[in-house]
Amino acid sequence: MIRTLVTLATLLWAAQAGAVTCEKLTHEDKRYTVCNVNAANEDLRLFLNSEDGQVLGHFSSVNEVLAPEGERLAFAMNAGMYHDDRSPVGHYVEDGQEQMRVITNPGPGNFGLLPNGVFCIRKGRADVFETLDYVDQAPTCRFATQSGPMLVIDGELHPRFLPDSTSLYVRNGVGTSSDGTRAVFAISEDYVTFHEFGRLFRDVLGTPNALFFDGNISRMYERASNRSDLGFSLGPIVGVVEETPAN
Repeated sequence: MIRTLVTLATLLWAAQAGAVTCEKLTHEDKRYTVCNVNAANEDLRLFLNSEDGQVLGHFSSVNEVLAPEGERLAFAMNAGMYHDDRSPVGHYVEDGQEQMRVITNPGPGNFGLLPNGVFCIRKGRADVFETLDYVDQAPTCRFATQSGPMLVIDGELHPRFLPDSTSLYVRNGVGTSSDGTRAVFAISEDYVTFHEFGRLFRDVLGTPNALFFDGNISRMYERASNRSDLGFSLGPIVGVVEETPAN
């Protein structure tokens, strides 16, 4: 309990300080890496294709397209489910341009386990919306990615999550504060259930809404720790962009 309180205080301080701050924590004997992003100050974006239409797919490829602009990734993570050709399964907006419409109907797999949600990045904030709420509010997102299921909805776990589930995967996702200034990204370092992962966001990270990005293929990039998880090509990638220091 003391460890949880100390960790939460550290994470809240990091969000106020404005840095992209990642740390490792343990909750209920499961290990996680958690990264706080101040959405009011940081340059948070989504990436899918290069200018010539080729799927980026890897953190290194994102860095390659940023380099000519004098920029680089500080942090990144896979950000939503995709088809075999790496196109998004659900709603996707990049730099104000909608590339895939919102999907509101139930379907197979985790994405269709309603309610699902949309991660929306706007000027000065980032928010996780339940999908139908997103449609009703129609926010103007510079970037948006739809995934599912929701992990936490208005402070409550997804109603389909089972405490005694045996479905265990490495999982990653994002939660946001009610004022939209704090985005918290987490990836499990152990196999976890949806119920365990949702409780992390609700009980430890304190985010009233949180969205599952994916499981099994979950990967993360953090420049400060030299972490860059390898694997096959990804679909949407979310990242914090920073200026490349002058030599």
